[in-house]
Amino acid sequence: MIDKIVEIQPGCSLTAIKSVSLAEEYLADHFPIFPVLPGVLLLEGLIESASWLVRQHNNFTQSMVLLENARNVRYKSFAAPGMQIRYTVTAKTIEENTSSFSGVGICGEDEIVSAQFTLRHFNLAEENPKMAHADGQIIEALKKRWALLRPEENN
Repeated sequence: MIDKIVEIQPGCSLTAIKSVSLAEEYLADHFPIFPVLPGVLLLEGLIESASWLVRQHNNFTQSMVLLENARNVRYKSFAAPGMQIRYTVTAKTIEENTSSFSGVGICGEDEIVSAQFTLRHFNLAEENPKMAHADGQIIEALKKRWALLRPEENN
């Protein structure tokens, strides 16, 4: 969902950019006459940003980083096509299997979403050893995506 990671303080914070485009298929239904990014996707931008901070902090050792809970989620405005959202997440804790964050999404000068949330991270093989190969494939795909989100690290 995010387009680019613009700043990272390893283990502490991450800032990412999402440009909202009318070409995104879900906008055709939400809402046809007044297309706006669904609130759940505003929250997803925060979660995805935090998940990249966890992956980088843990050296891409876990294939899954999932939302465990979200609290104090506040939607303050809309994000429409043509707008750019700047997501900033700050780690409260990053442990082996869980992490907690606060985050905000800003368009221009306006805060449009904020939340406190907890992520859970693990490998599929922890539940089913036969999934170890899938963990490896997922992690390799995530590393490739990371290279696209952080191109200046590859120079």
